[in-house]
Parts: sequence; structure tokens; C-alpha cells
Amino acid sequence: MKLTPRRSLLYMPGANARALEKARSIDADCLIFDLEDAVAPDAKAAAREQVAAALNSGAYAGRELMVRVNGSDTPWAAEDIAALAALPMDALVLPKIESRDQLLNTIDLINRHGGEHLPLWIMTETPRGVLDADGVYGCSSRLAGVIMGTSDLAKELRLPHTPDRLGFLYLLSHCVTAARAHGLEIIDGVHLNFRDLDEFTRQCEQGRTLGFDGKSLIHPSQVDICNRVFAPDAETVDRAQRIITAWDEAKAAGEGVCVVDGRLIENLHIEEAARTLALAQAIAAKAAAHCG
Repeated sequence: MKLTPRRSLLYMPGANARALEKARSIDADCLIFDLEDAVAPDAKAAAREQVAAALNSGAYAGRELMVRVNGSDTPWAAEDIAALAALPMDALVLPKIESRDQLLNTIDLINRHGGEHLPLWIMTETPRGVLDADGVYGCSSRLAGVIMGTSDLAKELRLPHTPDRLGFLYLLSHCVTAARAHGLEIIDGVHLNFRDLDEFTRQCEQGRTLGFDGKSLIHPSQVDICNRVFAPDAETVDRAQRIITAWDEAKAAGEGVCVVDGRLIENLHIEEAARTLALAQAIAAKAAAHCG
């Protein structure tokens, strides 16, 4: 089993040349070069050019590179896709996707501009997007994952940003369920108060408990905490290894179950343990490559 760590996905504003330069040394698992919310209307063209140059530079080794284009209902979407779809990146991020037809029409446009090979991530950030998550997430094999847009959801649903995110819990769990039903990765939304790292840590832990693979970020100061919380700790890795060892011993003895730490272990637990070990190995390999 080979996994790609996606603990931390950091938005980098495409119009900010200094930020794009700084991103070369930030240890996020993924960088999302942003042409949408972080870019003013009069800076869209310049941002597009700077992001294209960044993608062609080869200066971001060891990180997945994604580009968030503008929404399909804006005057910039087609130009973004035409300019960038054929460039070297790992995926395109499509914002405010809320229907099957909208997604499929956007995929057609991407294909026409040389992006047939690109995996796609979509953002769920509207009430309709949440309600239709199952149909949208399952409509194309091109989809690799989902990113929650909690800021837009808060605005549309008139939800307050509280530390416990109580108003968001149904929405988040619903979308995690839909994503898993279609074999997709899913990433939690941003935490806007980037100076409160204690609250950010608690929200990362909450997101992990809800089943998210990682969290989208707005500031480099959030990366290390996010990487730590969404990685299996040493105790979890040790237990996963002991589960695999005990299971192998049980099979060799002709038994169909075993017990580890007083808990019954069956085949489904072996799959979980194997995934934990694969993720830990991928994170270790990434860290070793970064140090090298």
C-alpha cells in the first residue's frame, strides 16, 4: 500500500510573488497556488502569470502542487484553465462545485485545454454542494479529493465561527461520509484566526476525529502543528505493527482472530493497521527526502 501524505494543504496567493518565493521552503505536504479568493479582480492576470512561472520553475520539489482556479461562474475561470491546464502540476482545485453538470462541464473545458491527465479536487462550500455531495463526488473518476470551504459555508448558512464548530459538525460529517463512499480523500476547512495556535490545534484534533485526512491552511505558522496532528504518533504506529505481527502469527497457527491489548482483532483491523504503517512510512520518506 502506497499513500501520499496530505496532512497540510497551504494556500499561497498567486498575486504575491514574495509568498510564492517563501513557499519554496515551507514543509507543507501540498501547496495550493490560489487564483481565486486571495486575488483581487485587477490582479487576476498577473497572478495567473506568476503561478505559471512558479509551476514551470521546478523549485517546489517534495510537495504536491495544486492550483485553485476561479469559479466556473466568473469571467476568469476559462482563462485560468486555458493558461494552466497543460502545465506541470499535480491537480487542479475547482471551487464552489455544487452540481454534477457544473463539474462535468468544467472537466470538458479542462480537457479541451490539454488537462486530460490532471486529477481534480473540488471544494464543497455551498448549501447545495453539501446537499448534493453524494451525486457530485461520484460522477467522475477524475476526482481525487474534496476540500471543505468552511468560510463560504459559514456565510451562506449564517453560522458563527465558534471554537467548537458546533454548527458545522453535521456538514463536515456528511461530506466525509460521501467522500469515503466514493473512495475520495477529504480535507478540512481553514482556521481563520491563525494567531491562536492553541485553538487551531484543537480544531486539527477535531478534524482528525471527524475522519479528515488533513486540513487546509492560510498561514505557514500552522503547518508544523497540522503535520503533527494528522500523522500517526509513535504509540499508534507501534500498536499497528503489533497488530500485524499478531495477525500473522494467528494465521500461521490456523486461527482467524487474535487479541492485542485485550481487544479482538479481525481482518478489518488489519486493513486499518496496514494503512497506518503505510502513512507513517510515507511521512518518514518525505521527511528524509526533505532533509536530504
